[in-house]
Amino acid sequence: MMKRLTSALLLAGVLTGCSLAPTYQRPEAPIATAFPADPGQGAAAASTTGWREFFPDQRLQALITAALDNNRDLRIAALRIEEARAQYNIQSADLLPTFNAGVSGTRARTAAGVSPLGVSTVGTAYQVGLSLASFELDFFGRVRSLNDASLAQFLATEEAARSARISLIAEVAKAYLAERAFAEQYDLARQTFESRQTAYKLAQQRFEVGASSALDLRQNETLVQTARASLATLARQRAQAANALTLLVGRPLNDLPPPSSLSEQNIVTDIPSGLPSELLTRRPDIRGAEQRLLASNANIGAARAAFFPRISLTAGIGTASSELSGLFETGSRTWSFAPSLVLPIFDAGRNSANLDIAQVRKNVAVADYEKTIQTAFREVSDALVARATLEEQIDAQRAVQEAQAERLKLADQRYQAGVSSSLDVLDAQRELFSAQQSLVQARLLRLTNAIDLYRSLGGGLNEVTVAQTK
Repeated sequence: MMKRLTSALLLAGVLTGCSLAPTYQRPEAPIATAFPADPGQGAAAASTTGWREFFPDQRLQALITAALDNNRDLRIAALRIEEARAQYNIQSADLLPTFNAGVSGTRARTAAGVSPLGVSTVGTAYQVGLSLASFELDFFGRVRSLNDASLAQFLATEEAARSARISLIAEVAKAYLAERAFAEQYDLARQTFESRQTAYKLAQQRFEVGASSALDLRQNETLVQTARASLATLARQRAQAANALTLLVGRPLNDLPPPSSLSEQNIVTDIPSGLPSELLTRRPDIRGAEQRLLASNANIGAARAAFFPRISLTAGIGTASSELSGLFETGSRTWSFAPSLVLPIFDAGRNSANLDIAQVRKNVAVADYEKTIQTAFREVSDALVARATLEEQIDAQRAVQEAQAERLKLADQRYQAGVSSSLDVLDAQRELFSAQQSLVQARLLRLTNAIDLYRSLGGGLNEVTVAQTK
């Protein structure tokens, strides 16, 4: 009996190589062969540049490290991996037979009315054995296809977690830089408010002695209140940016290195973009979309196999006796072998509908895969286009600030000499404050653009480049 059972299982293993899943072919990437902007030159690609190398700011490195340890979204993504791995292990268990050891004992009384001897009897039975649960001989690859689909889903979950890690690092960096930008703008607004308060007091003294008009006084007051409003707005925005950063990090922002200004951020800005086709292997979200496509392709094989017969084996071997002492005596051996075959004849179109669903879901997965590629292409292209103009914008904005500062100096000299009115000075003060705030925003845009390009090219998985090459 055991020889027959072993032979059957070996034969099943040989025949399970059949699969009805379609031959997988990666869809053509629906994007251009080159990015619409100069890719620039750089020493290393984003995917091989560690985030500690990309973000040299010690405070930012500490924030990213804390976020990777404490962020709840990333923790959920890691748990999703464990869930998918367990689900895959459950599915892959169907590829192998399940054996169970059983020990049972029964004692029962048979009534006289139903006893063959016409008298009541009490019977005892003990049994010990090894059983093979219903094991499907996967001739048409149904179980194998389901296992392949489960594996692809597991790998897609892993890629989703990697994508979440990349996004988290980028979001922490952008939130930190936004908080720094609001802090710098707040300092500028505070300095402007204090200087305008001083100017207002002087204008008030001049008005009281009749040296200036009420119009000059009210215009100075308007500038003071405008600076006060800006100060309150920036204080709120800075606090909200700090709250957003705390949420991303997942813990209070304590015991951190001192912050650096935007002008001191040495973020790498010359990362080469490479070819669009390289995005297919660089970005985890694209790899994850392809794994979901592979899962849909395997599910078609399982749906096709449902049209064919399903053969299962159930068997058992052991000993049985009416007494415990007789379980292993001669003649107590028992065995059973029960193969079964199920052939679908009429199911009211259920199998056909399942196959249609599997094919439609594959088409959806193809569209999702193509859209993911197109989204990645657009993100890289947008970042490259912005990179080509932001440096020029910062240079122009810096020149505007310097010109406004010189204008204010000249206007104040003309006012002190009595050549021009205070309106020229007030207007120059207002324009200089606006130019200072715009320069901070331009610097923030350049830094966040570098982060967006780094993320869109798949950077952020490595921690230190040197460690990856050892």
